Amino acid sequence: MSTKDGPPFVAINFIECNQEYVERFEMLFSSRAHAIDRMPGFLGMEVLKCTERDKPYLVVSRWKDEESFQAWVGSPEFHEGHKRAFEDLRAAKARGEETPMKSDFRTYTVLTD
Repeated sequence: MSTKDGPPFVAINFIECNQEYVERFEMLFSSRAHAIDRMPGFLGMEVLKCTERDKPYLVVSRWKDEESFQAWVGSPEFHEGHKRAFEDLRAAKARGEETPMKSDFRTYTVLTD
């Protein structure tokens, strides 16, 4: 799956949800804004749910290159795409509660496909 400019760039977000937030999290992704789809260099995305209970979700996005991914992270489209989840996190914090989800991000280059 390499591009003419070289191997693609992959970002994987490992997301752990509190049990009471799982349904909301899945709804957010199933009704997502598709803002990322408009970004130059975006190649595709999958949201993976582990078959084992209480394991993190994986949000895997593929990009033409790291520059395209970095442009996404700093873009208005990024904030549009994450608006509802960010509001959920802010609301929990305002109530003095633990955030309903935690995220651990990693980036990769593709060695082989």
